[in-house]
Amino acid sequence: MTYRVCFVCTGNICRSPMAESVFRARVEEAGLDGLIEVDSAGTGGWHEGDGADPRTVAVLKDNGYGGEHTARQFQSAWFSRLDLVLALDSGHLKALRRLAPTEDDARKVRLLRSFDPAAGDDLDVPDPYYGGMDGFEECLEMVEAASTGLLAAVHEQVEGRAA
Repeated sequence: MTYRVCFVCTGNICRSPMAESVFRARVEEAGLDGLIEVDSAGTGGWHEGDGADPRTVAVLKDNGYGGEHTARQFQSAWFSRLDLVLALDSGHLKALRRLAPTEDDARKVRLLRSFDPAAGDDLDVPDPYYGGMDGFEECLEMVEAASTGLLAAVHEQVEGRAA
């Protein structure tokens, strides 16, 4: 049974596609790509149908990740097929939990950086959209750091299903 993960930010053109790309690479490196499905969405639909921000694509490519992406808006109906919904900041976390049809669905929503033990109390990934390339590079560093712990947690869930 496939374990499904969805990363969510505001417009689905910067942070969440970056997290999707990085985590998909981690899943493939671990040989789990047949067991874990990774995608992303935005809390809003402003950029639906657009590709990722060119700065996101550049930072991903410069660091060896894929950059193919089409933005879409998160839908409440998706909760039933998802196992884990990862918010990139506390605003997304609140919006997604309000959107969740049940309490069980609301419990599926977590902050991405909660999987990074070095993150401390600041679990938001800052929105790089209105800044320069350094913000996109910082975003990538945060996503990569959280992806290690996330992969371990998801792998444990996948193994639990197989047992």
